[in-house]
Amino acid sequence: MNKRLELHEKLCDLIGNRNVYFQPPESVKFSYPCIIYRIGNGDIKYADNMVYNYINSYDVVIIYKQPNIEIIDSALQALPMCTPTSMYVSDNLNHYAFRIFY
Repeated sequence: MNKRLELHEKLCDLIGNRNVYFQPPESVKFSYPCIIYRIGNGDIKYADNMVYNYINSYDVVIIYKQPNIEIIDSALQALPMCTPTSMYVSDNLNHYAFRIFY
């Protein structure tokens, strides 16, 4: 299975529904709670001036109408190479942002 599609399924399991969107266009109407994720910068290791190892990264935002601090623990347990980057409220929605290497 494609690694991104594998991650997509894990994100669906994490949130408990199919409201998981990969790089959605602005015209998409979201159903909450949801997850929106995009390709990130990745992590590159060099050796002898050449790329030795590369791991894809994804910028993930989990959005809830109500606060849900437990999602941080759930994400960290489900995705071992996951780092919380920020938490904020916008348009009365709670956003939990993460960087995932997968």
